[in-house]
Amino acid sequence: MGHDRGAGVLADQLGHVAFYCIRHKLPPLTTLVVNEKTGLPGEGIPVEDILSQREKVFNCPWFEVVPPSPEGLKEAVEAGRSSH
Repeated sequence: MGHDRGAGVLADQLGHVAFYCIRHKLPPLTTLVVNEKTGLPGEGIPVEDILSQREKVFNCPWFEVVPPSPEGLKEAVEAGRSSH
């Protein structure tokens, strides 16, 4: 994306997406946001077996998934943080 402000610029937004995907049993969209040099998600993005997880993202019927509302994202984050 060409962010020159360094790593972690999208951490808050990606965290919301990650918690939403976990809560709704969706493949982890965060696997698609990677470091230009390493090809891996940023530090702190929990992803096991990244290649198979990316395949799940690519194969998911996303057009059947209703996009989350701001409230839905907030609820997912709160639920995710309280379970840790």
